[in-house]
Amino acid sequence: MDPFPEHDDQQLAALLEERGELPRHVAIIMDGNGRWARRRFLPRAAGHRAGRHSVRAAVSVCHRLHIEALTLYTFSQENFRRPVSEVSALWSFLEEALLVERAELKETGVRLVVSGDVALLPERARSALEETIDDLRGGDGLVLNLALAYGGRQEIVHAAQVAARRVADGELAPEDITEETLRAGLYHPELPDPDVVIRTSGECRLSNFLIWQAAYAELLICDELWPDFRERQFLLALARYQQRERRFGGLPGHVT
Repeated sequence: MDPFPEHDDQQLAALLEERGELPRHVAIIMDGNGRWARRRFLPRAAGHRAGRHSVRAAVSVCHRLHIEALTLYTFSQENFRRPVSEVSALWSFLEEALLVERAELKETGVRLVVSGDVALLPERARSALEETIDDLRGGDGLVLNLALAYGGRQEIVHAAQVAARRVADGELAPEDITEETLRAGLYHPELPDPDVVIRTSGECRLSNFLIWQAAYAELLICDELWPDFRERQFLLALARYQQRERRFGGLPGHVT
């Protein structure tokens, strides 16, 4: 049930800003495209295409509320196990979306980064991604982080390999490896850890997403399938986040 039926989206956004305590970094597991399509007797690719409108809505809300970073779980390493036809359609769709959305993203000051093993992407998708990153490099607003060919465990392995190379090169002693050392080897250590991880479609698992960074994130499970998760649903999720008391292992009123 919507707890703010008397507020339209603009009024609700203003209320959230007035309350304060908005997240700096929101991460979203965009789940449910296939089920959305299946319920409409459509091919799975139609669900992925419909989900693009929800991506646009999420970027718009983050821009409006001055949220610093938005990470979208776009394609996991496990997703390569899906049928070749679906995976190929996803890469073609990524190319199309980058081309169509690039101008608007640039106008709103969005900067694009990618987390994941980009070398695994097909050449055309990788080229479109690199061109878009370069075109949006000067953005001073929202950082949009696409998790592509991404795995949380694989990212931690990557960070460990970076630290191991430093030890092998004599830059670092093994006993001097700290959390900060490992964090420096993550894909984008400059981004703040996500304050909240939202998962759509009602599923209750992280699915190998931001395992390191989400250690203290608030988890919000939303029943809407991703193509149905638009501005209103995102704003309501942020309202739920504002009701949480983040203690980071401490006691109420004693957070340091």
